[in-house]
Order: sequence, then C-alpha cells, then structure tokens
Amino acid sequence: MIASIKDFFSQFIEPGIATSTTETPALQVATAALLLEMMRMDNELKDEEHQAITWTLQTQFNLGSEQIETLMVLAEQEAHGANDYYQFTSLINKYCDLPQKVQIIENLWHVAMIDGHLSAHELHLMRKLADLLYIGHADYVAAKQRARESAKLPV
Repeated sequence: MIASIKDFFSQFIEPGIATSTTETPALQVATAALLLEMMRMDNELKDEEHQAITWTLQTQFNLGSEQIETLMVLAEQEAHGANDYYQFTSLINKYCDLPQKVQIIENLWHVAMIDGHLSAHELHLMRKLADLLYIGHADYVAAKQRARESAKLPV
C-alpha cells in the first residue's frame, strides 16, 4: 500500500504543498476505497453511485479529473488487497477530527442512498464503518438524515 501511495503522491502532489491533513494521499486512498466498497455493497454498480464518488472526491480533496481517475484505480487495488476495513479507517482516525469523520460517514450514506434504496448489506457496512471511525449514534443518525435529504428520499 505504501509504495502505491508514494507513487500517487509523487505523481500528482508536489512535496510540501499539502496544507491540511485532508490532502494526505493515504487519507485520500482510504476514503476512496471505502466509498468504492459502499458502491459494491448492493452488487449493483450504477452510474449515479460512481458519479457521487467522483463528486465527493473532487469536492472533499479538491482533485482534478486525472487525479480522481488515478486515485480511484489505486483505491480499487487497495480495496481488493485488503483483509478488512481497519487499514482504511485507522488512517482516517489518524488524520481526521470528528467533523471530518462525520463528513465521510455522510458521504458514504450519500453513495448508499443515491440509487433510491438501502440494502441490508449497505446498512451493515455503514454501522461497521461508523463503529470503526468512533462515530456516536447522534452524529451517525444526523449524517444519515442529511444524506437522505440531499438524495431527496422520503423520511
């Protein structure tokens, strides 16, 4: 994982330019990997889910389209090689404060809901990731509600 992240970092991000912890390449890969895992949870890969991930990465990390493509490929490779979600959530826990982690949970909810329904697998993954990110129940529910409103789903 480290070599791939270093390659991504050296190719797209100039050394010393990162101004916040959200620009850390490892964090970008971890976040993208979790978003891709959420997209695959219901076994139906839809364009709107892929677009939601692209939009999230673009707005969250201020990346261009070429950077997003490379990040998505790298995240896909890392997700396939992962035994569990801990390697991703531990990076997020290391580099993000609570509001940033809640934003990641909201983004995950958004990807899960963008197709108009939530599967049992998506719900299970959300609960697991929220626990691994130490998100309290109130923040978890509030993030879910904000994502539901942005996806324009009924309550």
